[in-house]
Amino acid sequence: MTESATRIREFKMPDVGEGLTEAEILKWYVQAGDTVTDGQVVCEVETAKAAVELPIPFNGSVHELRFEEGTTVDVGTAIIAVDTDPSAGPLDGGAPAGAVPAQAPSTPPAAEGPADGAGGGEKRQPVLVGYGVAESPTRRRPRKQPSGQGAPQRELNGHGEAASVPAAAPEPVAAPEPAAEAAHGTASNGSAAEGRPLAKPPVRKLAKDLGIDLTTVIPTGPGGVITREDVHAAAAPAPARPASREPVAAGAPAAHDAGAEAAPVAGDARETRIPVRGVRKATAQAMVNSAFTAPHVTEFVTVDVTRTMKLVRELKQDPDMQGLRVNPLLMVAKAFLVALRRHPEANASWDEANQEIVQKHYVNLGIAAATPRGLVVPNIKDAHAKTLPELAEALGELVATAREGKTSPAAMQGGTVTITNVGVFGVDTGTPILNPGESAILAFGQVRQQPWVHKGKVKPRDVTTLALSFDHRLVDGELGSKLLADVAAVLEHPRRLMTWT
Repeated sequence: MTESATRIREFKMPDVGEGLTEAEILKWYVQAGDTVTDGQVVCEVETAKAAVELPIPFNGSVHELRFEEGTTVDVGTAIIAVDTDPSAGPLDGGAPAGAVPAQAPSTPPAAEGPADGAGGGEKRQPVLVGYGVAESPTRRRPRKQPSGQGAPQRELNGHGEAASVPAAAPEPVAAPEPAAEAAHGTASNGSAAEGRPLAKPPVRKLAKDLGIDLTTVIPTGPGGVITREDVHAAAAPAPARPASREPVAAGAPAAHDAGAEAAPVAGDARETRIPVRGVRKATAQAMVNSAFTAPHVTEFVTVDVTRTMKLVRELKQDPDMQGLRVNPLLMVAKAFLVALRRHPEANASWDEANQEIVQKHYVNLGIAAATPRGLVVPNIKDAHAKTLPELAEALGELVATAREGKTSPAAMQGGTVTITNVGVFGVDTGTPILNPGESAILAFGQVRQQPWVHKGKVKPRDVTTLALSFDHRLVDGELGSKLLADVAAVLEHPRRLMTWT
């Protein structure tokens, strides 16, 4: 076993959720040559459930990043190599990790070549495109050098601006595919004076997603740096693309907001194709499996919630609820929990393997949340045991975390029932599809002022429509009807929160 084999340790993509098979590398927090310590976060990945930060379990110096940002990697695949004994000197007697051998500047890249140094008799393994350039004091990832060019290398400093690096011959690297070069929009590695636009990595990612050529964007940032606003401004009028690039649909949304990268559009820019992955892919698969596995039944009820809306206004002034999220959704959640307490057999799951109904003596209440990454359904653990202030606090934390894209996989596992608040979109109701493995989902529609018969007279009242979908293997029509009717009864007369609990 060689010295390098004993010194290099690989960190493999872990299963950060339950049974997940792959994850996309969103962001690297380290680069080749950086020192890392046990427990230090080295990257952020996006799974089918959430964005997760990965800590490395050992000390050393980063030898190599095996994949670039935006790459989807299977669980169990090595994503980073670490030199666990950097004090012993360069590996294989050659240059340190991230450095390049001294060769003539005109030497073109090759698939594989000899390593420079005392161990010149050994072959150095080819590295990923974009990692075979001279090491810089800023320890940032170098940009790729196109084949056959001897232009000076360019790197990004800590502010995302281009900084010159002493010219060096490129290390033998795997030849990039033309399509990959076009996707990155890298026409040259020359200086800003030679036409290379200045932009931070997130801005370059945005431009890539929108199909915008950065060389056509007018910068407004300090020092000629292109900002996100500049990219959006360039995308809005849909200017003509260079001949070497295919056009994209005018005003097409950023694919990152949908949890996937947008592919180039062919023809007359009338279509945009977005690869389905991440949260969007997981949601699609889960909904198809649920819709064609669990026999769905949906029932509806329209209810006068005037008293509940009055209670919401009063609770907002209550000292015990100060600083908490008090809204109609909180009251619907509490009403649902009370109804489930009265009908516990509705809180169950179906065990296909053992042909058993598993009744749950706890309620993990899911809240469907629309986020930039797609639909996620985190749940409040043991919601049945929480007081109203505790439920309000948990609901506020859940919504805030989901909107920031920081919901953990654990928070989206083990749900028993779910609420989806379609009313926030101005919708009266719908026929929601069950979250896989759950027994019921309640849709809460918009609260509207409508003419309503109250105490024998037609008056304007606050009215909403509830829809309950349930798994007919677990919940028959009678049980489902009683459950929905009890939710409506609590919302119509919230005093039942005291008499029924």
